Amino acid sequence: MNKEFTFSIKSLRLDENYHPSNSTRITTNFANLARGESRQANLRNALQMIDNSFNALAHWDNPAGDRYSVELEIVSVDMDIEGSGETFPSIEVLKTYVLDNKTGERIEGIVGNNFSSYVRDYDFSVLLLDHNKDQPQFSIPDNFGDLHGKLFKYFVNSETYKNNFKKPPVICLSVSDNKTYHKTENQHPVLGFEYLPNESSLTEQYFKKMGLQVRYFMPPNSVAPFAFYFFGDLLNDYSNLELISTISTMGTFQRIYRPEIYNANAVAGACYKPNLKNLDHSITQIVYDREERSRLAKEQGKFAEENFIKPYQTILEQWSASYA
Repeated sequence: MNKEFTFSIKSLRLDENYHPSNSTRITTNFANLARGESRQANLRNALQMIDNSFNALAHWDNPAGDRYSVELEIVSVDMDIEGSGETFPSIEVLKTYVLDNKTGERIEGIVGNNFSSYVRDYDFSVLLLDHNKDQPQFSIPDNFGDLHGKLFKYFVNSETYKNNFKKPPVICLSVSDNKTYHKTENQHPVLGFEYLPNESSLTEQYFKKMGLQVRYFMPPNSVAPFAFYFFGDLLNDYSNLELISTISTMGTFQRIYRPEIYNANAVAGACYKPNLKNLDHSITQIVYDREERSRLAKEQGKFAEENFIKPYQTILEQWSASYA
């Protein structure tokens, strides 16, 4: 069976006037900022933090620290399974652009950055939880992440992706608080020092099924390493400005959402274990409800189950079995 799924892409500018669309996962970091009374101030503050962080890293030929601005675009990918025009919101990522205020040039940045997926919510918040409900010991279901990984690779290899983006995606996530990271001698001018984890995590294995490798780096001005997921060669396939656009964007979001790690008052040492109970950290001026986020992840997983996994189960299973 060689069924073709089709993808359509919509883009929306992420600025202080942004309102999340109905199909956006509310737990996505940029959508979470854009809600409630402080929405406009949240967005304005976050975007200013991104610009400040970018200019601090791109400091050459930039004496006043104001040469660049970062523009963000939300890229929503809808998937049509049966060719009927009925679509399901499959993934959402961010695309960065760099505005050089000195030359007036608008430079394309990196697509990916943030990664939002209803099917991932289903896998982690429904399937994994149900599988372990009555188990004495935590275990992972057979084929966990297979369908999601194949759908992602199928999208990245699609004509739709190639027509819209020049380079493969890079996704930047926080480090895991149940692993230990060791600093190496390898240093990149923009990504900073590389760290190596003591073991592989479930997230790593899940992203590996999406075709992505991972490396951990702590950029200059950061206090903890980040996980960079990528295809190809992270250090040589992207320019410094492209990499800085991802670091400044995702570093800002992590300082807001994971202040215990990324806004800690002490910098990660040679042997680093992230701690989400670390009290020695600063809070940004941006309002964020973490408890709501974990509750909503379950609701979003159920949404995927009811609107995607169950109705198309047979088609998806046959397609997955034949997808090489």
